[in-house]
Amino acid sequence: MTAEQEQEIVQQILSGDKEKYALLIREHQDTVANLCYKLVGNKLDVDEVTQQVFIELYTALPRFRHASRLSTFIYRITVNVVSKLLKHDRRIVSYDPVIADPLTGNEPSHEERMVKDEQTRQLHRAIGQLKHEQRTALVLYTFNDFSYNDIADVMQVSLSKVESLIFRAKKNLKKMLSQ
Repeated sequence: MTAEQEQEIVQQILSGDKEKYALLIREHQDTVANLCYKLVGNKLDVDEVTQQVFIELYTALPRFRHASRLSTFIYRITVNVVSKLLKHDRRIVSYDPVIADPLTGNEPSHEERMVKDEQTRQLHRAIGQLKHEQRTALVLYTFNDFSYNDIADVMQVSLSKVESLIFRAKKNLKKMLSQ
C-alpha cells in the first residue's frame, strides 16, 4: 500500500467509515496477533491483547502523521500495549510450545522430534525470561525480519539502543541455554 493510499484510508476511517476500519483490522489482525503471541507468549492472552491493540489504534489514529508507514504505527501500538500489560502483570512470559517440522522429505524419528520439541521449549522459556525490551527487539529482528532502523522506529529508541538490546538479548540467551 502506498503512502497516499494509507493516508486516504486513515482519512476515511477518521471520517467515520467503519467498513474501512474493519478492513484495516482484517488486513493486520494476523500480524498483530502473531507479534502479541511472540511478546506475551500465552495463547490465552493473545485475543485480549490483540483486541486492545485495535481499540488503542482507533483512538490513536488522529495522531498518525504519516511520518512512517501505517504498519509501523500499528507495530508501535502493539509493542506499547504489550509493554503496559507486562509492566502491570510483572510476570515472566511462558511460551506455549509451537512445534512446526520443516518440510524435509524425510520423516524425523520420534526421538528426533522429542529432542527438537525440548530444544524449542527451552528456547521459548529462555526468550520469555529476557527483559521486555530485549525480548521485543529480538522478536522483531529474528521472527519478523525487521531491520534495526525499523525496530528503532517501532520501539521509539535510538539505533544504538536497538543494537545493544539485540546484542544483550543474544548474549543472555546463550548464557541461559548453556546452563
